[in-house]
Amino acid sequence: MSSPQTKTHNKDTSACPVIQSLEQIGSQWRLAVLHELLAGEQRFNELKRSTGANARTLSRVLDDLGEMGFVERRIEEDAPIATYYSLTDKGESLEPVFNEIECWAGSWLDED
Repeated sequence: MSSPQTKTHNKDTSACPVIQSLEQIGSQWRLAVLHELLAGEQRFNELKRSTGANARTLSRVLDDLGEMGFVERRIEEDAPIATYYSLTDKGESLEPVFNEIECWAGSWLDED
């Protein structure tokens, strides 16, 4: 027979949608890229400047977000060739989530 403590401290996080969601988007760089792309399509170097990520990290994050269906890549082959990144519908659906987190942070996080 399991104790009440065992029931409340279940280690199986796969049943929690919040944890599953944060595992996909919850890293510092993923959140930064998603937040920047909410403002619209951007080129790689624009994202690099706005997020402060180095090229290797940004490339990995964009690949990961693309594989998960949050970001799409568009290549413009005019000279010079340019690669643009934007949010998919799945990525854009995070906008109200970011807005709510910003409201919560404004109310509860200390501004030092």
